Amino acid sequence: MERFENFRYIERNYRELKSEIDALAKRLGRPPVTLVCVTKSGSDEELLALAHFGATDMGENRPQEAARRKALLLENGYTANMHEIGNLQTNKVKLIADQCTLIHSLDSLSLAKEIDKQAKKLGRKIPVLLEINSGREENKGGILPEDALAFCEGLKDFPGLALSGVMTMGPNLETSEEYRPYFKETKKIFDAIAERYGYETDAPVLSMGMSDSYVTAIEEGATLVRVGRRLFKK
Repeated sequence: MERFENFRYIERNYRELKSEIDALAKRLGRPPVTLVCVTKSGSDEELLALAHFGATDMGENRPQEAARRKALLLENGYTANMHEIGNLQTNKVKLIADQCTLIHSLDSLSLAKEIDKQAKKLGRKIPVLLEINSGREENKGGILPEDALAFCEGLKDFPGLALSGVMTMGPNLETSEEYRPYFKETKKIFDAIAERYGYETDAPVLSMGMSDSYVTAIEEGATLVRVGRRLFKK
């Protein structure tokens, strides 16, 4: 029996979701949108099944798991990109500095300093996204929208970082449509940073939208969405 025969639900969910996202981007006249599969709720075998069925980008919010699972993918012959999508403590940066394709949650100069330090040790630039606290929530990380441009000015001191775009989560809301104003504001910040500072990539990333809001996020300009729960429904 094929190793992943019992994981056909993963194949179905992934391909349906990918097809929906691709069709929406095409309808809007936009380039393809990157789907990051958030795998924290999946088992190791479900992670490998996702890679087997074509997923190329995986997201983890725990640095130890991001590093371990990147190694697991490589051991099994998969070269998927690993995204660090959760709140990142400075003492955890070293765990993922050489494993992570993109860090989504830069929200302080102290974190920027540590990423820069680890990047220099490895002789590489580490791509990062500036996290915007679009809901202005006291209990969440991220830079307040009105502080984003000034924050970018401070990043000039850290050449080991490659500012590659912007990310927001938005507050917890009931419907996808309720997210729209938060995504609109983040897109304006994304554009303002591009105009004033530019991004160190040919394909700047606007990371917005999760399982319950990715359609609205894409409509408002997201180039990357992070979806987890929908992928693991049986």
